[in-house]
Amino acid sequence: MHDDRTLVEARLRRVLDERVRPAVYPESVPLEVAVWHAPGEPVPVAEGLAAEPEPVEVGTRWGAPWGTSWFRVTGTVPEAWAGRTVEAVLDLGFDENMPGFQCEGLVYRPDGTPVKGLNPRNQWVRIAAPAEGGEEVRLHIEAASNPVILGHHPFRPTPLGDKDTAGGEPQYTLARMDLAVLDEHVWQLVIDLEVLGELMAELPVESPRRWEILRAVERALDAIDLQDVNGTAQQARSRLTGALAAPAVPSAHRISAVGHAHIDSAWLWPLRETVRKVARTTANMTALLDDAPEFVFAMSQAQQWAWVKEHRPEVWARVKKAVADGRFVPAGGMWVESDTNMPGSEAMARQFVHGKRFFHDEFGVENEEAWLPDTFGFAAGLPQIIRAAGSRYLLTQKISWSRTNRFPHHTFRWEGIDGTRIFTHFPPVDTYNCSMRGGEIAHAVRNFQDKGVARRSLAPTGWGDGGGGTTREMVAKAARLRDLEGSATVTWETPAAFFAKAEAEYPEPPVWVGELYLELHRATLTSQARTKQGNRRAEHLLREAELWAATAAVRTGFPYPYGELDRIWKTVLLHQFHDILPGSSIAWVHREARATYDRIAGELNGIVGAAQRALAGEGAVPLLFNAAPHPRAGVPAGGARTPAEQGRAELSDRAGGGYVLANGILRVEIDARGLVVSAHDIEADREAIAPGQAGNLLQLHPDFPNMWDAWDVDAFYRNTVTDLTDADEVAAGADGASVRIVRSFGASRVTQALSLAPGERRLVVDTEVDWHETEKFLKLAFPLDLHAERYASETQFGHVHRPTHTNTSWEAARFEACNHRFVHLEEPGWGVAVVNDSTYGHDVTRTVRTDGDRGTTTTVRVSLLRAPRFPDPETDQGVHRFRHALVPGAGIGDAVREGWRINLPQRRLTGAGEVAPLVTVDREAVVVTAVKLADDGSGDVVVRFHEAHGGRARATLTTGFAATDVQVTDLLERPLADPAPPALDGDRISVRLRPFELMTLRLKRA
Repeated sequence: MHDDRTLVEARLRRVLDERVRPAVYPESVPLEVAVWHAPGEPVPVAEGLAAEPEPVEVGTRWGAPWGTSWFRVTGTVPEAWAGRTVEAVLDLGFDENMPGFQCEGLVYRPDGTPVKGLNPRNQWVRIAAPAEGGEEVRLHIEAASNPVILGHHPFRPTPLGDKDTAGGEPQYTLARMDLAVLDEHVWQLVIDLEVLGELMAELPVESPRRWEILRAVERALDAIDLQDVNGTAQQARSRLTGALAAPAVPSAHRISAVGHAHIDSAWLWPLRETVRKVARTTANMTALLDDAPEFVFAMSQAQQWAWVKEHRPEVWARVKKAVADGRFVPAGGMWVESDTNMPGSEAMARQFVHGKRFFHDEFGVENEEAWLPDTFGFAAGLPQIIRAAGSRYLLTQKISWSRTNRFPHHTFRWEGIDGTRIFTHFPPVDTYNCSMRGGEIAHAVRNFQDKGVARRSLAPTGWGDGGGGTTREMVAKAARLRDLEGSATVTWETPAAFFAKAEAEYPEPPVWVGELYLELHRATLTSQARTKQGNRRAEHLLREAELWAATAAVRTGFPYPYGELDRIWKTVLLHQFHDILPGSSIAWVHREARATYDRIAGELNGIVGAAQRALAGEGAVPLLFNAAPHPRAGVPAGGARTPAEQGRAELSDRAGGGYVLANGILRVEIDARGLVVSAHDIEADREAIAPGQAGNLLQLHPDFPNMWDAWDVDAFYRNTVTDLTDADEVAAGADGASVRIVRSFGASRVTQALSLAPGERRLVVDTEVDWHETEKFLKLAFPLDLHAERYASETQFGHVHRPTHTNTSWEAARFEACNHRFVHLEEPGWGVAVVNDSTYGHDVTRTVRTDGDRGTTTTVRVSLLRAPRFPDPETDQGVHRFRHALVPGAGIGDAVREGWRINLPQRRLTGAGEVAPLVTVDREAVVVTAVKLADDGSGDVVVRFHEAHGGRARATLTTGFAATDVQVTDLLERPLADPAPPALDGDRISVRLRPFELMTLRLKRA
């Protein structure tokens, strides 16, 4: 037989594009359109419906950036259409090639009932089936003219990312506003031809199945009268029946399709717009559930559910019914799909506490999966947190974005720092916006790494970020792919059903130990420094507020601020969303975030101040309140006492210029350039700074990644560096115990103060940067005289070790990594820590000195500031303040302690006398991360702690109040069936912990 394959395939493409698809709506009449443009921010639905619109024509430009326009469309169903299916086709000016990220609409009936959303691939509204001739049509559209930020020329600086700079130029052209007849036979023919054509293109050319499909398609095309597609569609479909009825082979890969719409809680739009995106999408999905009995939709992020409940009660009622029917599924069990690298221990735990509690309280649902398809890497402490929240599974797709190494598994067990393992799945479809195209399904099959031992994968199916979710076309394609030869089988299933079947099928999958590092988007650890500082500050203020409010409630009857703390926690958790905290959102988002963090800080300081005042009482005794989990200056952790006198460091001139700081523990030399050329541990007689090198070295790199400006830093940035060694001023500080350094570079200025803490082994580096650079990367370097093959970075409830070398491509790709409060390097018996109060990104490199002692220089560099121009062209311009400390002679315990101290500065009050801690622990390795009252209002005291040094620990907790019972609980403060629960012996509780083990105790008060 002659090979006419390409001829038939080309024929299929053209006939579909030019004849069949246009025949889906064979008849149409224009609707009358009027519009009212809301001034300023969006208005309530009732106001939009009541507004008096002005007539407008198709082809009119509309929609200032971030504006809202209320369109009213009216018309009459022609008598000749009686008995047929009639729809409104409403095109606001969509670009169908970009589902989401542009204008959107939500359609209402005149009584305010929401109907469904309007999106680029979802422009229809069903009027009637069958229709009655003469039926009046009246619909209202709340249309959002969100500008295209990530357009055809991505990553170009744009003022459109903030309503204050976006201007008023109309963004869209009203395209089509029609009543139309839907020919369902033609619509079904389109789906038939697309499914078979897409499947055919993925099969080997030599496959008999491919040729069978080709001939069936050819026969169908022959049956189509190109001048009467509507009259011949059924006949054409009949010629495809056999090809669509051939069943899949028994060994076919099995795909669990989960309806989904990944909606970033903020990104290229502000938070307020996400509220509306969620309403449009949920309206779409509840409507689709009514039309497609087999369809199942899952939505994550409890915050987004809460927005629907608060802002769209009519949609919420439909959502609640669909949840009760088991078809609209709460997924993930987190407040938002947060970043997991930077949130602190308690914050990461509270993501699950608030997310799971919302779903449980609202729907009686217990989520067992963490659902994080788009998060930029996963911290090694996360498995234990997931398990401690009562969950068992994790789903993500993002690691497939790694640029250097291909992850070796799609289904595996992920082991965290404490040994906890959770069953994890990476969908091999490699998208969280699957549309059921044949190419996507075939890619999932080819890509699946676990063939031969497993054959199930999950496909999150639907357009996200304003694309409207799953479409009826996707559902129709999935129906044809349920059991089709040559394809994977596709079944709509809930995430829980998928994970149960996948785990049963593959009970002993391979294990991956340690962090799931994304080899991309590394700069999100540094971009938008003020957002990151706001988060860190809020996390520690929340710790203080809970600690002191709980202590005051037990000691004095102080009213514990349950409602305020709940609200503030949820606000902080929202801002840990994976495009807010990482700094990858538009200017509007970060402008609002800064204001929110300032407001939160004020509220939390108010709670702390009121609780401490209640505890201190009236008097003139000087008190130091210590919120850190370790004693400080003679003050116990979680208590208050008159601090011990500690003296001050001595400052003297240095021979050759500069100054010497000394406190009897450290002797630090600062040269005339303001650089630290010596940091000597006196007791150990050990130098921290590498010979011939200098610490406190600011280094400036060019920073222009190939794409994803706010997200990425590419390895070639290191090829060019400028050491900022010129000083405008190096002088003694005004306090006489510090050194002040001023430097200028470019259009920017740095002012630093270097000081030694009295009686402590830390050199404190306070840095103020008035930053006016663009596309630059600022680092703070400490070259250390240490030979270490690995170093420790703090992560949630412990620390993770990373190599200092680059033996493999995996290690080389980890050239920018995350730490929380400390980085620690150690030779046996002696180490150095670098601690911080607000930075996350860092790098650690090593070189061997070729002269002198031929020792190893290991350099720790802290990432301070970047200046990307997309999506916020003014990223981080202005004044920033950072605090770091170099801690020579530090063991891992010192690193843990100093990290807490630099983030929880002491508070001084006067009062009647000492305040005893609510709880004390007798082992430094056991670190208390939270002391609070139970969320249920019972008055029980909840204490959460973990082993922080990486070894086993036996410790005794002593209560500073009368307790009658102790229970081990999960993160949601629910009792666990502990086989050997700790006993309460008077005021003492003995516990044993594995390395990095997390434990939560609930103490009932007498």
